[in-house]
Amino acid sequence: MTAPVKDLNLKGKVAVVTGGGGVICSTMAKALAMHGVKTAILDLNLEAAQRVAEEIKSETGTDSAGFAANVLDKTSLEQAKKAINDQLGKIDYLINGAGGNAATATSKVEKMEEGDNLEDTFFGLQLEGFDKTFDLNFKGTLLPSLVFATDMLEKKNGGIVNISSMNSYRPLTRIPAYSASKAAINNFTQWLAVHFAKTGIRVNAIAPGFLLTNQNRFLLVDEKTGESTPRGKKIINGTPMERYGTPEELSGTLLYLLSDWSEFITGIVVPVDGGFSAYSGV
Repeated sequence: MTAPVKDLNLKGKVAVVTGGGGVICSTMAKALAMHGVKTAILDLNLEAAQRVAEEIKSETGTDSAGFAANVLDKTSLEQAKKAINDQLGKIDYLINGAGGNAATATSKVEKMEEGDNLEDTFFGLQLEGFDKTFDLNFKGTLLPSLVFATDMLEKKNGGIVNISSMNSYRPLTRIPAYSASKAAINNFTQWLAVHFAKTGIRVNAIAPGFLLTNQNRFLLVDEKTGESTPRGKKIINGTPMERYGTPEELSGTLLYLLSDWSEFITGIVVPVDGGFSAYSGV
């Protein structure tokens, strides 16, 4: 006889979603709620977090609440955890979605050539931008994991999904800080997965391909014409599906990684990239 297919076993669980007020993370939170997961929406902007939570409750009928929290402030996260425990219960899942890039850690030219203004090249990058980007992406994944995984430890069961990027595999031109910080997330995902392997807590990551976001729109779309920039055209040409992904297209991988369907999976980074990582350009 064929063994019965396991249920996803998501209903009634509690998930914390950092950066939940943004488009990508709010979409993932709604996907979780559609499967009965109660969601705690964390964002620096309390109004945005509460708005998303209200939308989730209205659209799915699943309980959700918004909380103000700073992923770089452990005290802030601990206060949020107490409120989450009081309102929603003990935490089962954590989606580390908060992240971003800094313009001051972005070069204006892709490849340095003789005669370039040094301020437009590697030599014009500012340490402040690197600090901001590394803090937000790496420490903003580390600190929530330190705070919210304690509930999972008590339950001897849980799941953490970090949000990486295809930049982590092959660094893109112009954004060295963002690429390096996402590579650090991959390494941390693997390290923490091994560290937690006997606790019942699984740790994985999703590496999205190219989605249009508030952080990268200035690089990919010409503000005046609305057309793709030369960089945007390169991305489309380098993606076999010849389009950008959508936030909704991350949801299936997220649900799988948190569910009982992936009980023996930990320490992996899953590309969701329209074939970008498989294509040589020829």
